[in-house]
Amino acid sequence: MSEDERQALLDSHATAEALSRYIEVLLHASETPLTDQDLKKHLSMSSDELQMALIILQERLSSSVLTLGKTASGYRLQIKDSYSRLIQQIFPERLESLSQALLETLSVIAYKQPVTRADIEQVRGVTVSSNILRQLFDKGWIMEKGHKDTIGKPALLHTTPAFLDAFGLSSLEELPELPDLEQLKPLG
Repeated sequence: MSEDERQALLDSHATAEALSRYIEVLLHASETPLTDQDLKKHLSMSSDELQMALIILQERLSSSVLTLGKTASGYRLQIKDSYSRLIQQIFPERLESLSQALLETLSVIAYKQPVTRADIEQVRGVTVSSNILRQLFDKGWIMEKGHKDTIGKPALLHTTPAFLDAFGLSSLEELPELPDLEQLKPLG
């Protein structure tokens, strides 16, 4: 490697290091996740420069209490999961409890979407409370998108990017696999 090539390599690493610090600053300052496009636009960088800067940022954060999270809406800095117990002890008001009915309804929508209210009721075996659906709409976790081509044209329910963000997912493919329900049935 020539001296010029060596210097160019050192310069590119220094640039990526500086860009990683700028990304960190923007993520600290932003109230919402930032997308690849946001970061490239704000920092006038290429896709390759962004990827290198993100790798450097992740390496730097590996010894920090923060981690770089990627959700459906973009990148954000978040406290590592290993500190969640401490946060819950000190700030119990931040802990939001979700009812079993709400979680079941949301799970059916997430795994089976698009679904109608009747589809949810068939899976759960109980009537879906309007209050449960209203809570999910108010949180921005579900939306109506289209109508089923049957009598009454019921609305089709889907999850939103806000749902993915709330659960730290970048896509529905990251949902855990459903257990084999046949294995869960009691013997007898």
